[in-house]
Amino acid sequence: MKVYNILTDAVVGAHFLFIVFVVCGGLLVIRWPRMALVHLPSAIWGAAVEIFSWVCPLTPLENYFRNLAGGSSYSGDFILRYLIPVIYPENLTSAIQQVLGAMVIFINIIVYIIAYVKNDPRQTRIK
Repeated sequence: MKVYNILTDAVVGAHFLFIVFVVCGGLLVIRWPRMALVHLPSAIWGAAVEIFSWVCPLTPLENYFRNLAGGSSYSGDFILRYLIPVIYPENLTSAIQQVLGAMVIFINIIVYIIAYVKNDPRQTRIK
């Protein structure tokens, strides 16, 4: 059914956006420090999923909608061609997942240090 194809694509798109937010969302914290309340738990979750090889809850939801849609009924579209390989790369091993999780942590530590330095209220600013 077409509605299940749309739901599948929406879940894959949300999954991709969540991954982008986990990796790059810390940049928003530099501008809007309160964004850390949303980003930090997301980054911790994203890193933990990779490091411990957990299954993200979006994956079974996507598979559920894909099965209801009849499996491969949307082959060749943008989502399948460009987003699926990014979210589910071939030859993804546990070791690679651990490296990806460590990279998420490393990138976000650097960004949060920058955000802290930029937004430190004790810092005197010359105007």
